[in-house]
Amino acid sequence: MGNRHLDWFRQAEADLAPARDSLAAHHFEWACFAAHQAAAKAVKALYLKRGADAWGHTITPLLGGLPASEQPGEDLATCAKVLDKHYIPTQYPNGLDSGAPADFYTRGEAEAACDCARQIIEFCSRSLR
Repeated sequence: MGNRHLDWFRQAEADLAPARDSLAAHHFEWACFAAHQAAAKAVKALYLKRGADAWGHTITPLLGGLPASEQPGEDLATCAKVLDKHYIPTQYPNGLDSGAPADFYTRGEAEAACDCARQIIEFCSRSLR
């Protein structure tokens, strides 16, 4: 089977659209989750382009595992940490002590997550060229 890095990257870009749609619809927890998914898929596309596998869902170590010449700046590393915090608690009510995720996420968090995902996707796009 051929290298599918472009498929992963296209899906990363596609996943950012429902993140923004969820933000507009006030589904802030879902915007955060979709933003995380978009960024993670973009980073995995970088690995696939190089013929490597990227396992896991935590963006911070995925970015950290890139070659030294492709390491992102501190701003992107911070974005990865922001997004990583949204992977589990946005999806599952037992990710928090009580209540549903929809009860806890804010517009500000969703805006920040969407912006971070956009930045990571742009970084990956430059690296994929």
